[in-house]
Amino acid sequence: MTRALMIQGTGSNVGKSLLVAGLCRAARRRGLSVAPFKPQNMSNNAAVTADGGEIGRAQALQALACGLEPVSDMNPVLLKPETETGAQVIVQGRYRGSTRARDYASLKPDLMGAVQDSFARLQKAHDLVIVEGAGSPAEVNLRRGDIANMGFARAADVPVVLAGDIDRGGVIAQIVGTQAVLDPGDAAMVAGFLVNRFRGDPRLFDDGYALIEQRTGWRGFGVLPWFADAWRLPAEDAQDIATRPRNTGLHIVVLTFSRIANFDDLDPLAQEEGVRLTMLRAGQAIPGDADLVILPGTKSTRGDLEFLRAQGWDIDLAAHHRRGGQVLGLCGGYQMLGRRISDPQGVEGPPGETPGLGLLQIDTVMMPDKRLSRVEGVHVPTGQPLRGYEIHIGRSDGADRARPFARIAEEAEGALSADGRVAGSYLHGMFADDGFRAAFLGGFGVAASAHRHEDTVERTLDALADHIEAHLDVAGLLSLAR
Repeated sequence: MTRALMIQGTGSNVGKSLLVAGLCRAARRRGLSVAPFKPQNMSNNAAVTADGGEIGRAQALQALACGLEPVSDMNPVLLKPETETGAQVIVQGRYRGSTRARDYASLKPDLMGAVQDSFARLQKAHDLVIVEGAGSPAEVNLRRGDIANMGFARAADVPVVLAGDIDRGGVIAQIVGTQAVLDPGDAAMVAGFLVNRFRGDPRLFDDGYALIEQRTGWRGFGVLPWFADAWRLPAEDAQDIATRPRNTGLHIVVLTFSRIANFDDLDPLAQEEGVRLTMLRAGQAIPGDADLVILPGTKSTRGDLEFLRAQGWDIDLAAHHRRGGQVLGLCGGYQMLGRRISDPQGVEGPPGETPGLGLLQIDTVMMPDKRLSRVEGVHVPTGQPLRGYEIHIGRSDGADRARPFARIAEEAEGALSADGRVAGSYLHGMFADDGFRAAFLGGFGVAASAHRHEDTVERTLDALADHIEAHLDVAGLLSLAR
């Protein structure tokens, strides 16, 4: 039977995703066929898989670290929040429907079967599977029916290493406290711990590290310093997108919606030396020196359109456009730019219709079928070939569709306003295409850097593996797998 090891965390955003990516690359460099696996993920940042499904973006990055194409089995349950209390449920890459948080527990018994099936297929195909938990096993109020952490670990008999985040403080309490609240059977699955995101000299934590070992009886696998180049990898959280301080360059302002989705679209732009990228937060006004305002994807188009208006961004956008500024809407942001958004079947929330921003002459109707595909086409304004992917519900049509943003297999895609300063597209991932990114920035008089985005990601994954090898007992970690 293929061996497996699971990395769980003392909380959300403690760095589990990067730890798994780095361990996957380290295992691959040892000659192992390795695959990532996350039983359940909650994220609006998704990737289209080789088998035509969708999984969390973090698992797509981990697949790249393994030298694999991402497939739906790597993340069999994906929850995509639409509201504070509800989410889309994606099972083995396919849309299953939407559910309220309080009703989700009733679905878990059925979902565990899908999780185990996907895990078994990966086991048959690879030497090693490295599993990422979700949230924390210390959330013992969620233990019943759990498929994300200890419920999966015990069902599949996978040993666990617990990662704590010292950067947020209280890491001793994080790890010791997790053991204190775990069921003894769950605690017995934990084979050790590691400390992540240390800033400074790790030897300064020797006494704390020894205390954790003494209090828990768990084996320590090392203290991992902060990985400074993490910003070069696709962001798992919108808060992680690098906004490097610059006073010059093309000023691109991105509206950070409450349900922002597929925000890794922006990573390649953030890394361009000639670009000043600003992630605009709630309560901030669109700055008057913005050259381009991007409305990104969202998991709740009508809900985030209300959010946009609550910030006064609709007024700011109108002023930006009057000043001669440009606007680009991606997926849900594209839908917002039109005249109206109708959801007669209540696909994204309560049925109804919401007036759009009116910057594009299009209308959108939400439909239950989801479009998932990788595409190649041509950007109409520049004639530049481009690659990307679609992952959306809804269909848009109207007069501005006569001026498409792109052509995909000779079919019109997206729309341009008559003055050419407002554009919309359903395509994600196109800025990772180096040729398109250069042509797009060239339209603003900005010379793109010579770096290839895919090469940058590959080099950074190698650097991450080197970093992990230098500070953690990787051989010891891999020897735990059973």
